[in-house]
Amino acid sequence: MNRLQILKTRWHSLSPLHKGLIQLLGWGTLAVAYVIWQALRMPGAALYVHNHTDRPIFSYFVNDNWGGNASAHGGGKHTCCWRIEGKTLKVEWILDVTPEQIEQGLEEETLSLELPTPPRQRGDRYLHAHFFPGDQVRLAWSPNLDTPYENLKEVPAQPALEDKEAKNR
Repeated sequence: MNRLQILKTRWHSLSPLHKGLIQLLGWGTLAVAYVIWQALRMPGAALYVHNHTDRPIFSYFVNDNWGGNASAHGGGKHTCCWRIEGKTLKVEWILDVTPEQIEQGLEEETLSLELPTPPRQRGDRYLHAHFFPGDQVRLAWSPNLDTPYENLKEVPAQPALEDKEAKNR
């Protein structure tokens, strides 16, 4: 007899009470493992856009998760719910143009940066993406819609990753 047949024979020789207890133990172990896994993993995140530039943002993405759009010097829009993970985050955005900017010769641009992931606490639900003049982007986590970069006039310092500059594609 092979091992599978031996196990099958043993299983059939057990009383219904023992079979039930073993099945309950197996399902209980799976349920406890799932609860522990859920408790330890970070929750999903909403992307919240803040545009501090004079050009509209047609669309932006963080690690290929769509974050929406923002008018020039605008923001306050968010999309939900995304899994934002990793030591670095790739931010891609499309700078749009107003009719006046088209007359000035500006064209739509697609830009990209790779930034270090900002520190996150368990209760943080919003990843704020701030777009500043000079193709600067700053990311910050918060548990609510408040952000540390809300009323800034200058671009705050960002921890350097490899000091990659925004590049046209």
